[in-house]
Amino acid sequence: MKGVFITGTDTGVGKTYFTSFWTRSLQKTGLTAFPLKPVSTGDRSDAKALFEAAEGRISLDEINPIHFPPALAPFVACKLTSKVFPKESLQRHLQQLQSKYSGPFLVEGVGGWRVPLSEKYGVREWAQELNLPILVVARAGLGTLNHVLLTIDSIRQADLSILGIIINLYPGAGDDASRTNPRIIAELTGLPIFPLPPQALPTEELPSWLRLKS
Repeated sequence: MKGVFITGTDTGVGKTYFTSFWTRSLQKTGLTAFPLKPVSTGDRSDAKALFEAAEGRISLDEINPIHFPPALAPFVACKLTSKVFPKESLQRHLQQLQSKYSGPFLVEGVGGWRVPLSEKYGVREWAQELNLPILVVARAGLGTLNHVLLTIDSIRQADLSILGIIINLYPGAGDDASRTNPRIIAELTGLPIFPLPPQALPTEELPSWLRLKS
């Protein structure tokens, strides 16, 4: 698969917010990217946001083929609903998308990097199978240094490449942690950083490392 795997340091850090922004921004540069949220729990608002960002180029069910109503980690949601996580179905779906669309695909994970999908299979293992570069989305405020460093360590231990880190400045508290974290994270990880402004518009200029090729 051609594209990027987008993960987070936690749930609710802004993965969908960024993926929607990135989809629209790439379109402005003339590159058609296909955002995916293959696994979701709770409502399907994230998948619907990606569907809107894609402007009808890909259907909602193609974006999000696997959905569990309980707003929990997929492994827990499967337990509560007496289901088995459909790993093979997920793999087939992504293979079918590759035969239908040229990509690149912006594959958004579910929750954070170590969220379990089943007992012995989680977001990390799924990302290893896809073998895509990883993009990490993190909050800007206090606690982010620890979460980012733990996530980066685990991705590197999984022998996967890291494209960079998105620091979501929403809601833009302007505290000392939010102000200093982007620079400190860049210094500690050696990775490129993109501070995502609140209410970012597609006209926002992307750094060169976020301008994907067709």
